[in-house]
Amino acid sequence: MKKMKKKMKKKKMKKKMKKMKKKMKKMKKKKKMKKEMKKKKKMKKKKMKKKKKKKKKKKKKKKKKKKKKKKKKKKKKKKKKKKKKKKKRCSDLALGKAVMSPIYHHST
Repeated sequence: MKKMKKKMKKKKMKKKMKKMKKKMKKMKKKKKMKKEMKKKKKMKKKKMKKKKKKKKKKKKKKKKKKKKKKKKKKKKKKKKKKKKKKKKRCSDLALGKAVMSPIYHHST
């Protein structure tokens, strides 16, 4: 009887140990999973930061290009205005010359 009891105790202990080992394994797995999740989150954050930085840089470049284009357009407009003024002056001068010439007076 004593021997049987001892054996039973041993069996129970073995079962307990097995359960404990299983629990430990589960815990370790959970810990690993948590660590991996944290790493993934960190990586995502880093990637997001990099993306944001890249986007900002691109935006700045675009703005600069737009400004340059605007400046060029303004310059062109100014040139056109100058040309128009010159043309007007020329026509005025021509008219003045015509008015001054005797042919203009004779034709009317």
